[in-house]
Amino acid sequence: MRFLSRIAFAVASGILILLAMALMAYGLSGPVIAMRNSWLGMRDAVIQAVSYVVIAIAVFDVAKYFLEEEVVQIKGKQTLSEARISLTRFITTIIIAVFIEGLVGVFEVSNKQPAEMVYPVFLLLTATLMVLVLGVYQRMSIGAEKERKEKDLPE
Repeated sequence: MRFLSRIAFAVASGILILLAMALMAYGLSGPVIAMRNSWLGMRDAVIQAVSYVVIAIAVFDVAKYFLEEEVVQIKGKQTLSEARISLTRFITTIIIAVFIEGLVGVFEVSNKQPAEMVYPVFLLLTATLMVLVLGVYQRMSIGAEKERKEKDLPE
């Protein structure tokens, strides 16, 4: 069953990598097309391209995480510290993507429709909450690691 699981994660990771590359190419095509048509639409096209590239990086990182954790690594995490570091790297990428998407949203709607600012603001608040929760997780995880080390020490 483990072998089948590894194959499934490898295939899913490959598909995600291909989709991330396609999303990047699509995102980069926007400014090229805008440049051909007129310079006026260039600002919006570049902002949209940033959004696509950031999302593509997040998707790529998810694929990389799956490959590292479920395909390449034969045995599970050895320590709580390794698991914490791995999960923190993964969640940090997602947080950065949410922050950038929120900022892109602010730039997109600030000039055109300021009343639509609610969605980007909620994205930024969500990313901030994610950072706070990650901090709590880090604190609790490090506390659990210290507690475990203290129990393993000879008295």
